[in-house]
Parts: sequence; structure tokens; C-alpha cells
Amino acid sequence: MKVKQFLLDALHAEGISYAFLVPGGLIDPLLEALATNVHIKPIIACHEGGAAYMADGYSRASGHFGACFCIGGPGITNTATALAAARSDESPVIVISGEVSTLLEGRGTFQDSGMDTALNDLRVIQGLTAQQFTILDAQMTPVFLRKLLAKMVTPPCAPVHLVVPVNIQETEVDAPYQPITQAINRPDMLDHQASARCWDYLRGKKNIVIYAGEGVEKADASASLIEFAERFQIPVTTTLRAKGVFPEDHPLSLGIFGYSGTRQAIETLLSDQVEILLVLGSGLNQRDTLFWNTKLKPSSALIQVDVNPEVIGDTYQTQLPIVGDCGEFLRYLLQSPPEKLALLEETKSDRQKWLTQIRALPRFYDEENCKSDAIPIHPARVIADLRKVMPRDTIVLVDSGAHRAFAGHYWQSYAPRQYISATNLGPMGWAIPAGIGVKLAQPEHPCVVITGDGCMLMHGIEIQTAARYGVSVIYVVINNSALGNVYLRAKKVGPQAAALTELPTHDWVAFAKSLGADGIRVDKPQTLETAFEQALKMKGPVLIDIHCGRDYTTPVAPFAKSQHEWHE
Repeated sequence: MKVKQFLLDALHAEGISYAFLVPGGLIDPLLEALATNVHIKPIIACHEGGAAYMADGYSRASGHFGACFCIGGPGITNTATALAAARSDESPVIVISGEVSTLLEGRGTFQDSGMDTALNDLRVIQGLTAQQFTILDAQMTPVFLRKLLAKMVTPPCAPVHLVVPVNIQETEVDAPYQPITQAINRPDMLDHQASARCWDYLRGKKNIVIYAGEGVEKADASASLIEFAERFQIPVTTTLRAKGVFPEDHPLSLGIFGYSGTRQAIETLLSDQVEILLVLGSGLNQRDTLFWNTKLKPSSALIQVDVNPEVIGDTYQTQLPIVGDCGEFLRYLLQSPPEKLALLEETKSDRQKWLTQIRALPRFYDEENCKSDAIPIHPARVIADLRKVMPRDTIVLVDSGAHRAFAGHYWQSYAPRQYISATNLGPMGWAIPAGIGVKLAQPEHPCVVITGDGCMLMHGIEIQTAARYGVSVIYVVINNSALGNVYLRAKKVGPQAAALTELPTHDWVAFAKSLGADGIRVDKPQTLETAFEQALKMKGPVLIDIHCGRDYTTPVAPFAKSQHEWHE
């Protein structure tokens, strides 16, 4: 078997059904293999960055990993931002790039980006990947590929890169491929000794809050989290990245804490009433802590559980650090002896009284905006009506911009991997191609991308890819003729600065139709629900161009206040 076929068969053995790529001379042999492979369908993107974003979306929605192919040199440099976004959010992606023949390397060959050239692919993306290999001997293909995939899924997950020179792609390889086992991919490890100490801190404590991060999602521990919270009536808040790991319409849900957080979560966690804060799978970064708010300190103990020991206690002093899988930790607690479980049972009634006080608070800030009849349309009304129409199991992807704050705050998510966003790096336009990967990974779920006109200018062309393959993604464009968040800051400086952030008002419906998609324009809030219902019935990609105002304030006042206090 030739290397080109071996790579595809190995990816299929790992459960991959799609490969995202842009064709080029340095992967011509791989194209031939892809054309005849019956297990992996190639999705041809418009841009290598788009292909890598699609692989990232596929990874996040599937809970597995995504695969992207491209040429070396300009192909690899085009993937750089996408790989950075995946790395910052610990999303496992493998990029396989073609390189010039080993016989021609270092001789001034066209598109040579090997080890002895000015443009060395390995150096260019070294900081964006966890590991890279170049195959110079075909018999090392199984070894290098498996090492990369194992590294990719080992916490913290990260992209990896395999370079395959064009002549090696055509070389025979004899060794078999051994797929990665569940034990490597998701080890159920836990420090049991530290976990046992948890009961010493929980003894007699009434006001306990669980703060759930992406570690709960990665551990597939949503069901265990719900079971534990329900059994002992413990309120749950989540990070924006983990939105949905605990159903946001659950009586115990406080919504999200941090940037664009809900009022119930923020006022509760910053109060002096919390005795125990149990942090599951969050590194407590800047946005997830309201700019490292000093009031986020429980009176008794902060217990932090994470599979990555490096993030525990990194930003806040942790009274009880526990290294381990969040799912394994929750199961450990649930399976504890009756006398231990009784410690939480004894305080349950007092906790329920506290919960009644919390629920008396409004859920959102500026809740009246969700019903605004203003023209131009208020983004909060867009999100509220979108949630009203879309089925419960809808997967929403949120791009970078002011719309991220409105969506994070007002959209309600009910299951893990159904609210997807590049939360740590936030590259504009990411969600447009990523939505294609998400829909292909989860075809049974409706898929909506909430994006903006600034994002459309960057990666809107990938709607052509969705149309080409008939991928049914609904693109909701918040068209406010501005780079929204930047505009809101710039107008405080003055009209000249604000003018630099304004954009021409484009006809995004015409743009979408020129690419083979359908389009709907909305100018009045009263027609929003009708447009969303219409889009749900259409096949293939649909773009809804919603003309919104750019001067509406985003619901991030608590974050802005904390940011100001931190700098002071």
C-alpha cells in the first residue's frame, strides 16, 4: 500500500469521515487517493484557512478530531490563524501538508519550504502545534502518524502537523496502523487521595456553587454533572466555552459567568455568600473570571479539578487542587459511601432556600431589549427570536464581534457541543467555515452561524463551499455596517476614530445568491420569526441579512467594570 492510501485508511480507522482541503501540486498523489476512497469524503474549501477552520469545527462538534490537507509553503501559512485558534481552545486537529520531493529539496525548487529553506514550514507553525514530523522514510509513516495523533488528543489537546514529501506519498509502506485506544484518548484518571479530602471541605457547607468549564465537555460528563447537582440541589454556572454542558433552562442553572455572563451567575458568584466554589475543568482565564475579579473568592474554599495540573492555582489560590478527569471526579463523589453523601444531604434544604433567593433575580441584564421594536433592529431581539424559533437541539456557532456578547448572554443552550465559539483567540470569520465542519459532524441537528458583516468580509466566501456540497447551515448576519465592538470603543474617543471602524453597507443576500446559497433580508423586528421559520424549511445554506443598529450597548457592563477596576 502506498503512503497516500495508508494515511486515508488510518484516518478512517480513527473514525474520520471527512477531509477538508485546498488542492495543490504538492498533494496531487493524495488527491488521486481521495478521489477513489469510499470512506473519507473530500470537502474542497476556498482557502486553506477555511479548510482548517472546517476541521476545527468538525473536531469541536464531534468530540473527536478534524483533518485538513494542504500544500506546504503558502498553504501552511494560510492555516496559521486557524491552527492558533484551535490550539488556544485545545481543539485537536491534524494538518497533513505536501512538500517538494526529497530529491529536489534545498535546490531552489518552486514552493520548497523544507528544512534548509528561508520559509521552513516546521518553524513557521512551531508554536501553533504540539508536535510535527516530516516523513523521509515511508516505513516511518505508521510510527509518526500514531505519535502525532496520540500527542494531539493528550490533554491539553492541540493541533499537530505531518509533512509528506510528494515522492514519499507515492512510496510503498508495509507496516500496519494501530488505532489509538480509548485509554489514550480519554484516560479516566483521578487523584483519589485529593478527591477524598473534598468531603472535609464540604462538611456543613450550605452555599456551594459548581463552576463548570470545558473539561466537563471533554470528559463527556454532562450527565454526571446533572445527576450530582440534582441530587444535592447545587446551583451550576458555566464558562462561555462550556455553555450548554448544563441545560440553561434547568432550575439549578445560573447561566454563564464571565464575559457576557448572566445576572444570576455574576451577582451570586461575586457576593459574599458563596462558601465553596467547585471549579470543574476551567483554567479561570481572564474572560471566565471577569478580568480576574477579586470578589471571586469563596469564604471557605476554592476546589479546582482539572486534568491539566498546570492550570490549577494558576490565577487564583486553590485550597484543594485535584488533578483528574472531571467525569471521573463526579462519579467518584456519587459513588462515595452513604455517610459521606449524607454531608451534602444534610444541607440540601438550606441550599434550596438560598436558590429561591437567587432565582428571584432577573436572569439577564437589559432583558427588555429582547422585545425591542426599534429600527434598526436590536441584536438582543434577533437572538431572542432566533432562540424562540430554532429547535431545542440546534447547534449555534458564534463568530467574533459585538454579536458574540449578545449571543453569549441571550442565547440559551441545553446540551454540550451545541454552543460553539472560538472563545480564546476569537478570529473574525472563524464561524463561517467552521459551521460547515460542525454540520457535517452532526448532520441531524439544525446548525446556525451567528456572524457579522465584518466577519463576512474575511471568510464569507466559504458560503460557496457550503453551497457546493449542499451543507444546510443558516447564516445569521448581524449587518450593522461597522466593526461592532471596535466601533463602540472608538466612538468614545471621537467621530474620526469611529469613522475608521465603519463599513460600507453590503447586500449580503445578493452575495450569498451569487455563491449558490439562498438569502433573506430582514429590516423589521416583526418579520424576524418568519424569516427564521422560512430558513429552517430550506435545503442547503441560507443567509439571513439582518439590518441592525451599531450603537446598541453590549451586555458586558460587569466585565467592563471589572476591567476598569483591575487596571486602576
